Amino acid sequence: MIKLITLASLHLRHFKKDEDGLALTEYLILLGLLTGVVIAAVTIFGTGLGAAWDTWATWLGAEGEPLSYPAGEE
Repeated sequence: MIKLITLASLHLRHFKKDEDGLALTEYLILLGLLTGVVIAAVTIFGTGLGAAWDTWATWLGAEGEPLSYPAGEE
C-alpha cells in the first residue's frame, strides 16, 4: 500500500511539472472561444451574410459577361 501511495505521489509530482498539457489546454480554450465567437457572429449577422453571399455568387457566376462591381459598391 505504501508503494502504491509513493508511486502515485511521484506521478502526481511529474504531472504538476509537465507543461505540455497546460499549453494544450490553453489552445483548446482559445479554440472553444473562437468557435463561440464565430457561431455568435453567424447567428447575429446570418441574414445579411446570406444576402451578401448570394450577391457575390451571382456576380461571380455571370457567364460571358465582363466583371463589374456589384450594385452599390462602385
